Amino acid sequence: MTIQATQRGKNYLETARTLLRAAKTMTDAAIASQLRALADDYQRRADSTLQVDAIKAPRRSASAEQDGGADPRVHFTAPSP
Repeated sequence: MTIQATQRGKNYLETARTLLRAAKTMTDAAIASQLRALADDYQRRADSTLQVDAIKAPRRSASAEQDGGADPRVHFTAPSP
């Protein structure tokens, strides 16, 4: 089963990568260290988001199967005659 990362998880990863790139170009070691610490924090957030998504994914699949494949969060009603 393939788990797709949510947009939030993707944003955390992108931010972590950006912070690491900035840390590599820093000449001030203290600032570079702070940027690396922030990047580590964002990496942990991305990992946590992926774990939560992995837990929720089977529930979403089961709900979709019960509803005949429809997304349970979307409700359509036919117009009244």
